[in-house]
Amino acid sequence: MPTAVATKTKKAVKPRKPVTRKPAKRVTKAAIKPGSAKTKSHDASDLKITKIDTSYQGMNLQLPWTESPFFKQILEKSGLDSETKKLVQAYSDDGFVVVDLDIPNFDTLAQNIQNLFDKDNPPRRIHDAFAFSEDARMLAAHPKIMDLLQLLYQREPIPFQTLNFLYGTEQGTHSDAIHFYCYPERFMCGVWIALEDIDETNGALHYYPGSHKLPVYDMATLGVVGSDYMLEGREEEINMTEYKKYEQLVQALMEAQGFEKKHLYVPKGKALVWSANLFHGGDAISDNTRTRLSQVTHYYFDQCTYYTPMLSDPYMDEGRIRWRDIYNIATQKEVKQYYCGREVKHTVRNKETKW
Repeated sequence: MPTAVATKTKKAVKPRKPVTRKPAKRVTKAAIKPGSAKTKSHDASDLKITKIDTSYQGMNLQLPWTESPFFKQILEKSGLDSETKKLVQAYSDDGFVVVDLDIPNFDTLAQNIQNLFDKDNPPRRIHDAFAFSEDARMLAAHPKIMDLLQLLYQREPIPFQTLNFLYGTEQGTHSDAIHFYCYPERFMCGVWIALEDIDETNGALHYYPGSHKLPVYDMATLGVVGSDYMLEGREEEINMTEYKKYEQLVQALMEAQGFEKKHLYVPKGKALVWSANLFHGGDAISDNTRTRLSQVTHYYFDQCTYYTPMLSDPYMDEGRIRWRDIYNIATQKEVKQYYCGREVKHTVRNKETKW
């Protein structure tokens, strides 16, 4: 891809504060605590794209079939084999699945991605490395992942963003639905791939099984008019001010609703697939000599319209929705947007880079 695109992307990355570290070491599989085995993983290597009739009694609801109120009935008549039914049932019940990808030459791929980071002053993250890294693009559009998402959503998956991390994020618990969303609702998900072994010392992911069934909470829930930040050109500022209120809300929700916090301790090569509203975050790093090399890819699905909820107020004046231009990493083409089957075109403020 053009060098100019890569340069532009790198300039947008916020550098991580310099930290004196000992040489990074990898943890062996034997060092991973047995507790990690409690998270069941599924083999994604033999999945086949299966077209399922997701309607019920003539009704074709505009929801992912795994979150349909008629999911049980649809699954019974789906014709899926027993193992695939277990995988889909787990995704519906818990809001996530852990899968084995079994990607050839995985260590070489992981090393190539690690080499993207400056050794002396690595950035906190690399945003959209797919624009200049074939390895990052390949992971985002890997056939095993695409087939799995096609199964879980029964629509074409659209990888639209990659984030690469050398260290754990230590990010507060959140739902991705505050950052990226769409209509029809919930046609969005994330896939996090461990590029090295992950345990309790290097900032593992945490998540709350079943929390995806909660309502979607946005800034308006807190009485915040997020679109003001968009219209006034202060989009970054909302992350440092009002977003803290959202994180407080989330923590209170998890405690009040009694959701159990789980931690993802997995060997390299496994992937966590989570639904749009699953609450998750990053654990604290207890060993600062440890890296946590990983890639996150966010996916939309076709036949939707896409926006940023944190900066949108759809029930106010016209023009207060932060629409998103979406470019498909797999096809490298702009994605057409639809509302109830009709193509729609929006005026997009602060347009994203056209790869």
